[in-house]
Amino acid sequence: MDIPDHLLLVDDDRSLLGLLRDYLESSGYRVSTAANGREMRQVLADHRIDLVVLDLMLPGEDGLSLCRDLRARGEAHIPVLMLTARGDEADRVLGLEMGADDYLAKPFATRELLARIRAVLRRTRMLPPNLRQALGAKELAFGDWRLDTTARHLLDAQGTVVPLTGGEYRLLMVLIDHPQRVLTRDQLLNLTQGRDADPLDRSVDLLISRLRRRLRDESREPRYIKTVRSEGYVFCAEVDGRGRAA
Repeated sequence: MDIPDHLLLVDDDRSLLGLLRDYLESSGYRVSTAANGREMRQVLADHRIDLVVLDLMLPGEDGLSLCRDLRARGEAHIPVLMLTARGDEADRVLGLEMGADDYLAKPFATRELLARIRAVLRRTRMLPPNLRQALGAKELAFGDWRLDTTARHLLDAQGTVVPLTGGEYRLLMVLIDHPQRVLTRDQLLNLTQGRDADPLDRSVDLLISRLRRRLRDESREPRYIKTVRSEGYVFCAEVDGRGRAA
């Protein structure tokens, strides 16, 4: 028997938590709830969580701080769906910069929340077909870096682990699989998330910026990810799929 995915809902509105928990449990998920950062960390310590639904506006530590802390700790691989009280672009951008995998503005329909949860889990677990061959190598090496495709993290020249979020990992895999080729924002969004780009969607640019920070890539003279003005991005390093630096 398949074990149902375990969701963690974090919101200080306990009546909303109860309603969402009942709905998602009736949809086949295991659900834990937390009203603040302390309770969230306790649940994460006690259970294996597959996805966190995290409200932006929380008392004490807000959702942005908690998401950033989650990405800096050992739970960096857990996808996060951020709930925002408004549909403002600033909230969406901040959430993505802190490492959220998707966002949903309140108020929302429970069916839309369910659809977003399913989509994020699907994207987290299923890489696009073009990446499956690359995953045959346990490690991919480029420049001063190695990408561990089993643990899904980077290792620098000294062997220090640099964690990646699910979105960062998928984007890096797409870039690595298309070296020396310019990919548009639309192509990157479709390959990593399986959806078309909205004209105002900045998620790819934010992920590129975060990846560059992970790779310590100089913006003026990048070694790994270059911007092609009015076109997109190109991964310009040689890749060795045997785990040795090329």
